[in-house]
Amino acid sequence: MDGGANYNPRTVEEVFRDFKGRRAGMIKALTTDVDEFYQQCDPEKDNLCLYGFPNEQWEVNLPAEEVPPELPEPALGINFARDGMQEKDWLSLVAVHSDAWLLAVGFYFGARFGFDKADRKRLFNMINELPTIFEVVTGTAKKQVKEKSAVSNHSSNKSKSNSKVVPQQLRGPEPQGKYSKPPQKDEDEGLEEEEEGEEEDEHGETLCGACGENYASDEFWICCDICEKWFHGKCVKITPARAEHIKQYKCPSCSNKRSRP
Repeated sequence: MDGGANYNPRTVEEVFRDFKGRRAGMIKALTTDVDEFYQQCDPEKDNLCLYGFPNEQWEVNLPAEEVPPELPEPALGINFARDGMQEKDWLSLVAVHSDAWLLAVGFYFGARFGFDKADRKRLFNMINELPTIFEVVTGTAKKQVKEKSAVSNHSSNKSKSNSKVVPQQLRGPEPQGKYSKPPQKDEDEGLEEEEEGEEEDEHGETLCGACGENYASDEFWICCDICEKWFHGKCVKITPARAEHIKQYKCPSCSNKRSRP
């Protein structure tokens, strides 16, 4: 276990480099070298630990004999659980304990060499930018990247199509302002982008002033300028193309009220 025993990083950057090296070694043990790792974790052997070293190597070995050890020790006895659960669950368990050990080692160096609050925060932020070993081993890291990309693309498309126009899924010309979706109550046009994702759920509570049905994102709606109620276009016989040429829309009820003597 001398792959990092005498290595003492003293700056935030050095500790982070140490963290990345140890992390890479442990990921290798739990992914590309998993067959070898599995064989070395024989339940018939004594308490074994998985060590990662700054040079991106790994080792399954007995814990350090010295007390207290020079560095924090990894989880003890990982081999005993190997045959008591499915392999993927066992690897996930080892991965979780490996993540905990890496953080312990990193902040051990931080404490030993007097990192202040700003240094500790910077170290944590650098570490937090990397997927955890658990996320890599279970595949959730890839899912998160895909989801983040999908959300980013969705937000980009939404910002292009959501500026006072009918949603992209509607066919026909794009009418302006009041001829799109029902807004939130007291909605301000300057709402920040992160609130946009909540709009559709809140719109679901808006009812058509004619038929009383809920808002649906794939239907055209229009708002009355007099009573400010929202209506399905089909309920008041207004199409997106026709709405584009209406300067002030009055619903049938308001039109009848105005025409009475």
